[in-house]
Amino acid sequence: MRIIPAIDIIDAKCVRLSKGDYSTKKVYNENPLEIAKQFEAHGIQHLHLVDLDGAKSKHIVNYKILEEIASRTKLKIDFGGGLKSDEDLRIAFESGAKQITGGSIAVKDKSLFSSWIQQYGNEKIILGADAKEEKIAISGWQEDSKEELIPFIQEYQEEGIQYVICTDISKDGMLEGPSFQLYQKILEECQGVKLIASGGISTFKELPKLAELGCEGTIIGKAIYENRISLKQLENYILES
Repeated sequence: MRIIPAIDIIDAKCVRLSKGDYSTKKVYNENPLEIAKQFEAHGIQHLHLVDLDGAKSKHIVNYKILEEIASRTKLKIDFGGGLKSDEDLRIAFESGAKQITGGSIAVKDKSLFSSWIQQYGNEKIILGADAKEEKIAISGWQEDSKEELIPFIQEYQEEGIQYVICTDISKDGMLEGPSFQLYQKILEECQGVKLIASGGISTFKELPKLAELGCEGTIIGKAIYENRISLKQLENYILES
């Protein structure tokens, strides 16, 4: 299972929110590159970089930070937040993203998102399926949609999607543990999906449980920043995997 730390960006700073609520913003570092280099120094190869300014303004904003981290580390970056147009995608990939994550756009403009899968291939496009009570939430989680989580994923599997990041919003940033049952359900009902678990990771012992379920990767955010999981533990896990 891939270990994928998260860096969320507001005003070019590394922050975390709780349940996607911007009013809960906590700044952890003024220099995202510094954090990315720490991850890399501990053997981490992947990074989930989220442009929260972009998610709010509905177009890519923090591509300079993406460019800086991509050019000054060897981290394989998946980038999301506010990607709404072909131009946004072009900028993200030209700035060094190895993959992009589309969430709101996959609900609001299905034909555009499907065209990205065809154009860039399913290794480069990740479906962001962030859910609240098994309904997809969009626009930086500020808006609920009527899309049911499992059929939503299945629909895009038919379009060729392989990678899916699923965040249970009720768990995100709460350090209460991930939604094991939800992930099990997705893996059972969406055969062949490469599921990346996100939200609620609070202790190191949850990681082997997610791997056992069959998750392809897991995104870890606040647990790292609050020192619930050390980078040394993650380094050892990667070495032993």
